[in-house]
Amino acid sequence: MPSTRSARRAVLTAVTVVTGTLLLSGCGDGKDSGDTTAGASSATRRITDATGRSVRVPSTPEKVVALSEPTLDAALALGIAPVGTTAGRGQTGVSTYLAAKASKAQVVATVAAADLEKLAALQPDLILLDETTAAKSQVTKLQAIAPTVVTAKLNEDWQKAFTATADALNQKAQAAKILDGFDADVTATKKKLGADAGAVVSVVRWQNGAPSVVGKGVGHVGSTLSALGLDRPADQQGASAGHSEPVSLEKLATIDGDWLFFGTLGDRADGEKAYATAKKVPNFSKLKAEKEGHVVVVQGSAWNSAGGPLAAHIVLDDITKALTS
Repeated sequence: MPSTRSARRAVLTAVTVVTGTLLLSGCGDGKDSGDTTAGASSATRRITDATGRSVRVPSTPEKVVALSEPTLDAALALGIAPVGTTAGRGQTGVSTYLAAKASKAQVVATVAAADLEKLAALQPDLILLDETTAAKSQVTKLQAIAPTVVTAKLNEDWQKAFTATADALNQKAQAAKILDGFDADVTATKKKLGADAGAVVSVVRWQNGAPSVVGKGVGHVGSTLSALGLDRPADQQGASAGHSEPVSLEKLATIDGDWLFFGTLGDRADGEKAYATAKKVPNFSKLKAEKEGHVVVVQGSAWNSAGGPLAAHIVLDDITKALTS
């Protein structure tokens, strides 16, 4: 049986060989990326990614690696099961809301970085990522393994990001159908809001004994709330300064609203535990949403991470159930 060191050396050698092949094949076209890759389909097409890079990608990719939560969400929504992916934000495995659909994907990255050895061993023919992950700084190294597409800039509109991912997968027509269906569902829910039309909706993640504001801007949470005509507390309006914005317990009142959607980075059960803890915090019981029974514990991994159409549908379903029942 080979030693761990020998196995590691074998993988590194494979990466080096792929890198050398790419460098040799790319000498005549400095503007194009991904002309040759191990195991790639012979039929290719050229696209321009979010960074302006021209990338030649397989027309029918067979071994996709999705290094961000939005690209994984998008691929799964399109019926494509990536062979490799990233751990969810704050989790050791795939985001809980995607875990069942991505059960066969090997985790080869976190939001902090991709493990190039593990990734190369999968011999992918297409790598997808966006600027929600630090792997964006590894594009040159990733491109040496397989054609690599950065699908979206940070804080990009989620529907635009989804469409770009679908383009890389040659699935734009299917993506359009998915988005049309989602928009129709939003319209149907908006018509049923009744007394909650225009309600103030707060969205927080509870972590380390305190809340953080999430879901601002044009991500799948903020844009869905906006499309429904729902308002946000004053401190949850506009674009986000980061992935989340911590709120001190002294300013707990700023997270109040007609409704409070409450979660963690895990599943709903984890959110219920956090909610039980939050209710022991001084002044939490004074929140209007708490007094009126309008705190809704959600599957936080879908609400509180960057996401795509699958996460957006969960958000819409939770809102519909809470505000139209």
